[in-house]
Amino acid sequence: MPGVVVVSRTLALIVAAFFSGYHVLLGVYSLDQPVSVAPILAAMGLFVVATVASLWTSSPIRMSLPLALFNVGVSVAIPLIVGSQLDGSSGNLGYATWYVAAIGTLMTITAARKRPQLALLGVGALVLHSVIWAGVGELGHMGVIGSVVWVVAAALLSRALVKASRDARQYGRAEREASGWHAAQEAHLYERQVRLTHTMRLAMPMLRRISESDGDLSEADRQECRLLEAAIRDEIRGRRLLNHAVREQVMAARRRGASVTLLDEGGIDDLNGSALEIVLNTLATAISRTQADRIIARTSADNATIAVTVVGLSSPDPAVSALGPDSSGEEEVDLWIEIPRKVEPAASA
Repeated sequence: MPGVVVVSRTLALIVAAFFSGYHVLLGVYSLDQPVSVAPILAAMGLFVVATVASLWTSSPIRMSLPLALFNVGVSVAIPLIVGSQLDGSSGNLGYATWYVAAIGTLMTITAARKRPQLALLGVGALVLHSVIWAGVGELGHMGVIGSVVWVVAAALLSRALVKASRDARQYGRAEREASGWHAAQEAHLYERQVRLTHTMRLAMPMLRRISESDGDLSEADRQECRLLEAAIRDEIRGRRLLNHAVREQVMAARRRGASVTLLDEGGIDDLNGSALEIVLNTLATAISRTQADRIIARTSADNATIAVTVVGLSSPDPAVSALGPDSSGEEEVDLWIEIPRKVEPAASA
């Protein structure tokens, strides 16, 4: 993104390791000042262990709680160890107080790795020890104030990065939802245009005929209008249950006097391509082979294995209208087919 500076993790680890090693070198340079060298070397070893563990390349961004607590313990122990071998009342000790900047660096790393509260606790322990050991007036000379500033800055930056990351996730989620909504609206618009185009193609010849005859239609024309109305209704209610073969067989069934109802309730929305064509071709075959007076085909929205259920009902009364059955007699089940979601091509044929 323009205006955003990206710093690699490797570079940050190298810089942190350099500063940590620099503090150790300063401590080695001033080994002639402590009363005993062994405690100082032990403190250096403790600091190196904590630094290596904190900068381990394969560790996650957020420091583990045990490691953060260990770093706090190190920030408490090292001043006690080194301070016990130095005279805090002697004034400026030079590089002998290397541990102040070292602990500041370690706590800065801890804060940067999303443990700001524990980092502030560790640097607070350093300040308390320095005040008791050398007095408030020596905080500036020893570099304690600088260490506190670095840790506080790292803690504030860590908090800001956490908030920015959370906001970025929210914005990303909102963007995905908006993109999904936009795609759905475009899909609905495209489907609506396709349905409208197909409807106009069906109805336009009859509309011209009605216009040319000033509404004076023959009985055959009126019957054709009823069939066209039913076909347009299929486009609205049938949705994905329609392809060329299904439309052809539905119209043929209606022309012979049968009532056909297509209901798509969303059960085949996930079927596409050849899988959907096989199901629809099987439906068209079922409609062409039945002589039922009333045919109902609907998708199975609550069935994980059945795509379409087809029912054919026959009436004992032969006077059945083209668009509706005669309900005066009892209907008998002439056809019952459940088309599975996965149909073998041979079976559909």
